[in-house]
Amino acid sequence: MDKYEEMKTFVQIVDSGGISHAASKLDIAKSAVSRRLNDLESRLHIQLFNRSTRKFSLTDTGKSYYEQCLRLLNDLDEVESLVTNENRKLTGKLRIAAPLSFGVAHLGNVVKTFINNHPDIKIELNLDDRRINIIEEHYDIALRIGVLEDSQLIARKLFKLNLIPVASPNFLNTHGVPKTASDLESLPMVGYMLSSDYLHYTDPTGHAGKIKPQIVHSCSNGDFIAELISNDIGYCILPSFIAYKYIEDKRLVPLLPKYIWGNENAYAVYPSNRHLSRRVRAFIEYLISSFENTPYWDDCIK
Repeated sequence: MDKYEEMKTFVQIVDSGGISHAASKLDIAKSAVSRRLNDLESRLHIQLFNRSTRKFSLTDTGKSYYEQCLRLLNDLDEVESLVTNENRKLTGKLRIAAPLSFGVAHLGNVVKTFINNHPDIKIELNLDDRRINIIEEHYDIALRIGVLEDSQLIARKLFKLNLIPVASPNFLNTHGVPKTASDLESLPMVGYMLSSDYLHYTDPTGHAGKIKPQIVHSCSNGDFIAELISNDIGYCILPSFIAYKYIEDKRLVPLLPKYIWGNENAYAVYPSNRHLSRRVRAFIEYLISSFENTPYWDDCIK
């Protein structure tokens, strides 16, 4: 077995989460995958995985070797693509993570067009509101909404995040329409889990302030929150990329339209310590170009 096949098998084991799934992906027998892994560890005189009846995970050395294998295999793929007849074709797999609501509503056409333009690219897209660790979980790119905290990531801005207080018409008929930010403090709010205790704003005069809302319910998904408040449960501050469709359908009404809430953006992020392949670079640039003008969902706040 040559070194290339050993490395490719090892990377597939890691990406698939185990030998059985790797065998299925590679379309070979499980025993063949195990043999390749054993041969690799014997040749290197190292242990790449911690093995037990309940756990199969990378050792520290295995993690380092995995990162190096990814770089080498990506480089090899690109070198080969450059010397073929179709020398500018993008090939290989892109592992992408994105928030659930944004991905379902706004990434479909972007990914579809990119695949149509680059049919040899294989997309693996994880839509999850959980903050995925793209380094440990081996993703190429993640879309992040809001404040960035990880200094190990390089960020490219996609668009400004506009937040809008919204409530249902029936809720406003019962509780009244708020005239100032402080009016919101007396109203029940449905909030995002793990969000701040305070809401920061800039009023129409340019004055910055904050309020402490009465959060009566919370959830990790914006679309679910929008459905709750559409049924007169309370108000919420939603990103415009979720709120716009509810506003267009008149299920929700925007509040305090001349206020600005927060100062955050959406980003494409990738690890600073990882080689950036042509396919990753191409997808990032395509994302940026797709959202470089005012996004269509911000029409609701004009």
